[in-house]
Amino acid sequence: MFGSSSGVKRILGGAALGFLVFGGGARAEDVSEAQILKALSPPGAPRTRSLSIGAPAPAPAPAFSADDSFVDALRNKPSRSLSVGEREKLGAVAASKPQIDLPMEFDYNSVVLRGPALSNANNLGKALSSEAMRGQTFMIAGHTDAKGTDAANQKLSERRADAVKLFLVQTYRIPASNLITVGYGKSHLKNPTDPAGRENRRVQAVNMLQVKTAGR
Repeated sequence: MFGSSSGVKRILGGAALGFLVFGGGARAEDVSEAQILKALSPPGAPRTRSLSIGAPAPAPAPAFSADDSFVDALRNKPSRSLSVGEREKLGAVAASKPQIDLPMEFDYNSVVLRGPALSNANNLGKALSSEAMRGQTFMIAGHTDAKGTDAANQKLSERRADAVKLFLVQTYRIPASNLITVGYGKSHLKNPTDPAGRENRRVQAVNMLQVKTAGR
């Protein structure tokens, strides 16, 4: 795992991908917008009383490093195109960054967002589109439980990460180049003592602490 080890219906029509959304009430698995903002805020970031009023602008970006250049090169690359080496290096770079696990209880072999998964995707969209997070780069990582083959879980985790990204782009107008998707299949179980446990089926959001500028 990187840090602590720790209805939407997909409709393809040419290049278009639409979403049919199923609602649902708040449940124990829901992660609030405030929780997401707190988890993804850079260390030492000022707190505000309101999520929408008087939110601070992102801190100036630090000097560009080799890791930053690596992350920058992954912008706009589909998750399925990442090599094993690129996936693992991205995970290593993300290890020390602000991050949060979001329960995403998809149906079997499905990328449909519904119930708590949809609620968490909406709260993630609100957080990432806030003034405090605007312009920053985020990794969206898909994870599965251990049921099924390595290859099948790898593809499924990539599809789910891409589905969340598309939802964020279409619903919250977050620039696609600010969202880097990756799938880890069942290789980073959150609870290795229960490989089939539902907590392993999740999407992880990581603030890569990069601010996209006009020059990049």
